Amino acid sequence: MSRNFELLRQAQLRVPNSTPAPKPVPVMRGRAKANLPAAAGMDVEKIAREESLKLVQSVFLLNGAAHRVVLFAGVESGNGCSRICVEAAEALANNATGAVCVVDANFRTPSLPDSFGTSNHYGLSDALRKDGPVRHFAKGLQPRNLWLLSCGSAASTSTGLLNSERMKSRVQELRQEFDYVLFDAPPLGAYADAIALGQLADGVVLVLEAHSTKREAAARVAESLRGANVKILGAVLNKRTFPIPEPLYQLL
Repeated sequence: MSRNFELLRQAQLRVPNSTPAPKPVPVMRGRAKANLPAAAGMDVEKIAREESLKLVQSVFLLNGAAHRVVLFAGVESGNGCSRICVEAAEALANNATGAVCVVDANFRTPSLPDSFGTSNHYGLSDALRKDGPVRHFAKGLQPRNLWLLSCGSAASTSTGLLNSERMKSRVQELRQEFDYVLFDAPPLGAYADAIALGQLADGVVLVLEAHSTKREAAARVAESLRGANVKILGAVLNKRTFPIPEPLYQLL
């Protein structure tokens, strides 16, 4: 049985070993559409929507959460961070009345324009180099309260601008223009960009890949974030598998 993600609220960021524990301890569980088996009676799209909603409720909407600007960052490349950020942004836009902007800040391997089926000719890197209201660099999507600030045409030559005074002012402007801002950041284990961006956000949601992300790597990243005074809002455990039937898993 394949699971898309699990939102863990444990400060220790417990990463499972290659052999999963018999009983998981996460708060939220979910599955990516591509990983779901075509089981009889299983509504894949509905399950994906429900699990994405659990994520945004926990981070943005419930329990008096005041998080408005949140960074999504993988511990390593290929953890599935971009997809989870996209699904969270869509779920938030569909369940909140305010304007939602998702920002592609992964200048090295941008992917959000493809995910939303739009272009990348104008975006964040352009906003960091040029003047004008930040909303003019964003693209309206569906639903109507969802916006994309792609990485932009000059992303490959603008990575240094992510840790700049100009970036700070643009993030502040995003706070004023949108009710919620979700950043898709580069992997924390490889680049310092995400930590610098995390200092401008209300917190970070880490993305780990089951049976791939090492405990030591997750622990190093968590320690670096805490050392930089970046709040860890949770960890999303992606692609975890459980060798038990679905009905029994639901009873655990």
